[in-house]
Order: sequence, then C-alpha cells, then structure tokens
Amino acid sequence: MGDLRKRLGAGVVAGLVGLVLSGAGIAQAETSNLLVRVFVEDQEMHVFHGGRLIHQWPVSTARAGKITPRGQWTAQWLSRNHRSSRYNNAPMPYSIFYDGHYAVHGTDQIGLLGQPASAGCVRLHPDNARILFEMARTEGLQNVQIVVME
Repeated sequence: MGDLRKRLGAGVVAGLVGLVLSGAGIAQAETSNLLVRVFVEDQEMHVFHGGRLIHQWPVSTARAGKITPRGQWTAQWLSRNHRSSRYNNAPMPYSIFYDGHYAVHGTDQIGLLGQPASAGCVRLHPDNARILFEMARTEGLQNVQIVVME
C-alpha cells in the first residue's frame, strides 16, 4: 500500500480505500469534520479537515507482541497531561482516547516514530499531538473520526 500511495498520491489512494471499505461507517468517517487515518503498514497518519488532507505525520503503533486495533471510532475523551496507569506512569501528552484505553497521543520517544514501538496506542511527535488535540477540542469529539487500517 505504501508504494501505491506514493505512486498515485494520498488523495487517490484515500478515495480507493473509501470505495473498498464503503458502507455506513466509512461514509460517516468521510463526512466528519476531522478525520484521522492511521496506516499501520506505513507507520503514518493522515489528518483530513473538511475532506482536505492537511497533515501527514509519522507515528508509532504496536511493537511485536502488542496490538493496535484496526477499525473506526468516534473520539471518546481528551486528556491533556495523561499518564498511563498500565505502563509505569508513562507520559501520554495530548491524548485523544478512541477505544477503551487506546489513544492517539504524544510521546517522548521521538526517535522511534515511523516504526512500531508502542504498547498499542498511536504515538505522535508531541508538537503534532498538540495540534491534533486542539483541533479535536475545537471540532468537538462527535466530529472526530479515527480510522486505523493496515
């Protein structure tokens, strides 16, 4: 998928993925004010606002032996200075929780972005996490869709 996205461009591939995954849930994501797509294979996030790609950032998803769930969710809650209760009080700045204890959040392990490294969450550079967090807060959680795909 990474080579295809590079050859055709993110917008074309996003449209093709939308067609392949068409249905009520994906259609809902397409009309959300803020759509966050995480491509696990490429360790990359694309952020769409009003249907337009506005950010493309490296991420870290689950390392070997851990899982980042695939699917689509509406953002559930925000935590600006969250600390993990599961992983030694690890900092999770600018967390956007979307599936139970799974969140998109900033990390202090910036050197690992672009490769699997997390316990299951989607990690971002803290500057990018802050931008996304503020956008989610402004748009309202009901208008934020998070889609995690291969």
